Amino acid sequence: MNVKHDPAAWPLFLRAHAEIVAAIEQRLAAGGLPPLVWYDVLWALERAPGWALRMGALADAMVLSRSNLSHLVARLEVEKLVIRRKSAEDGRGAVATLTDKGAALRLAMWPAYRDVMESEFARHLRPDDARRLEAILRHLLASRRQVGRAADE
Repeated sequence: MNVKHDPAAWPLFLRAHAEIVAAIEQRLAAGGLPPLVWYDVLWALERAPGWALRMGALADAMVLSRSNLSHLVARLEVEKLVIRRKSAEDGRGAVATLTDKGAALRLAMWPAYRDVMESEFARHLRPDDARRLEAILRHLLASRRQVGRAADE
């Protein structure tokens, strides 16, 4: 971290994120719905072409934690929310595919997620603040991707 800059934003960002995620988790639990990480997997698959991603690509698409993704996908398989098969491309990797039941569950979870996101996050930002925050976060992500590509070279 650059010591010339005040690092106060980082712990505030983490705390705000943790509190909003906790509020979403509480709302989902109150509605008898599964945890937010399930939504994250289902949403990533729903956005993918053909509702399917290799496990590595699914990990990259996750918004929340990547930890224990394999165990989580196995649990979603048991619930018939996803299907996991060997990759047709090389037979080594696995591909997770969203089922209609998984898409329906993601859709059922969305109102709880949306309501908390709007009440705890979006309504507290003025439109230009939201645009500025989005630009900052996009810049941070793009910078990280450039660092990752440079490390791979």
